[in-house]
Amino acid sequence: MHAMQYELTLPADYDMAVIRRRVARVGHLLDDWDGLGVKTYLMRERGVNGSPVNQYAPFYLWNTMEGMNTFLWGGAFQGLSNDFGRPSIRQWTGVAYEEGGAVGSPARFAVRLRQPVPEGVELAEVMAEAVRETERLAGADGAVLAAAAVDTGRWELVHFSLWEHDAPKADGDAFEVLHLSAPGRERLPRGRQW
Repeated sequence: MHAMQYELTLPADYDMAVIRRRVARVGHLLDDWDGLGVKTYLMRERGVNGSPVNQYAPFYLWNTMEGMNTFLWGGAFQGLSNDFGRPSIRQWTGVAYEEGGAVGSPARFAVRLRQPVPEGVELAEVMAEAVRETERLAGADGAVLAAAAVDTGRWELVHFSLWEHDAPKADGDAFEVLHLSAPGRERLPRGRQW
């Protein structure tokens, strides 16, 4: 599993209905994308759910590098780059993935928590704790799925979870889910990724 996210932070007075219309128009295009586990079309609005910004920030869980590379280099990503400029893309290597009791339900909210992996820690224990946290999140009421991944270039751990309700039991930045494409969700490897 490979995780990926880019963030388009928009002006404070940006009409976020533009993003909603865009996702309504193009969101279905990845509903059967080969190699994609899950793409969540995420949005935050300034002043809503504690968000300090207007932001469009899709989050992906990929089953294959080929699927991700086809998306990035095969033209699909170019449309976003043409409309908003080419964003920097964050990428993380999968640590754990679990499905929650609400899997198959419409995902309404997502929570993303990024945190540094401190210098001098036992990496095996940090990753084992990330696996346990993924299991805890997935076991919470209303959880659709939970994942953890690590960026070894920045030594940053990301926890990502989807929820069927607007009161997720997770810390981090809350996002509204505008659309969910999950053509390969059932093929994402469960549990610890090593």
